[in-house]
Amino acid sequence: MTRERYIKIIAGTMILISTLGAYFSGNINWIWLAVFVGANLLQFGITNWCLLNSILKSLGIKSEIDCAKDGTC
Repeated sequence: MTRERYIKIIAGTMILISTLGAYFSGNINWIWLAVFVGANLLQFGITNWCLLNSILKSLGIKSEIDCAKDGTC
């Protein structure tokens, strides 16, 4: 799997956890997690920089571009 795919999976999971946490606990503050994730995704789309992307890169996970060059993903 590529870094971009990991980012989408982790962000989607965090949004689901936030939504389910707000629904089942009745605590609306869980929504702030979804707001943070959404703002981070927006910032990533604009600047093409994401902390999670940097962390995954340091762990040796290849990007889609690296996989296209190698053909090994």
